[in-house]
Amino acid sequence: MNREGILNAKRIVVKIGTHSLLNSQNQINYYRIDRLALALSTLIQEGKEVILVTSGAIGVGSVKMGLTTRPTDMASQQATAAVGQVALMNLYSRSFNYYNQYIGQILLTRDIIDFPDSYNNYKNAMNALLGQKILPIINENDAVAVDEMDHQTRFGDNDTLSALVASTMDADLLIFLTDVDGFYDDNPKRNPDAVRFDVLHEVTDHLMDMAKGDVSAFSTGGMETKLIAANEALKDGQMTVIMSSEDPMQILDLVKGQSIGTLFMPK
Repeated sequence: MNREGILNAKRIVVKIGTHSLLNSQNQINYYRIDRLALALSTLIQEGKEVILVTSGAIGVGSVKMGLTTRPTDMASQQATAAVGQVALMNLYSRSFNYYNQYIGQILLTRDIIDFPDSYNNYKNAMNALLGQKILPIINENDAVAVDEMDHQTRFGDNDTLSALVASTMDADLLIFLTDVDGFYDDNPKRNPDAVRFDVLHEVTDHLMDMAKGDVSAFSTGGMETKLIAANEALKDGQMTVIMSSEDPMQILDLVKGQSIGTLFMPK
């Protein structure tokens, strides 16, 4: 099916999840982080405006602190996130610095988006970074975000956050890097005959039912949240791709129109 529309994507949001930053032994995947840095640095060098939304503060923090599972109580999660956010940005800083690409950190909570003054400041800061060819790296501020009835500051998961960033920053394309190479009509890990969707123009209830499934020990998102995000992007006239994080360099082939992952494209 026709993917020519992706060739014109100028502003691109890339989201990488915790599961993609860690290997199968729940260790930091240094090679993948390096390949991601090279791919995004190359996109910027080619004139694209790129925003990275990253999960991983709690996951990386757990690795650094020697934990085997994600903490369950809020205080421990926030403490682990505080440790992990520093380690995560250090990893990104070293990798992107090798390719002479400046990065800037933005930590968000929902109230920043909800209030006009802070929302305008967020957009101004983002546009200033992009205008200077600096890569904004966005994460939810897990160390302080809360999810109480009278003061909700959490986004819930970074799939939702990335969709919101794509919408507020008028992105052309949102890319989800995941542990599967697209969206399938069945779980490809269990069914070898599962078929990958190439291009979709809507997110139906039937597709949502297909997307329900498990998440990893350190992550909170899943395919269902990605489809919800893709649906919101379609409403805004934006494209979304769900693709494998195994080799982030495939992003360069994707934006050239190659059939990689599943593309959600407005009609």
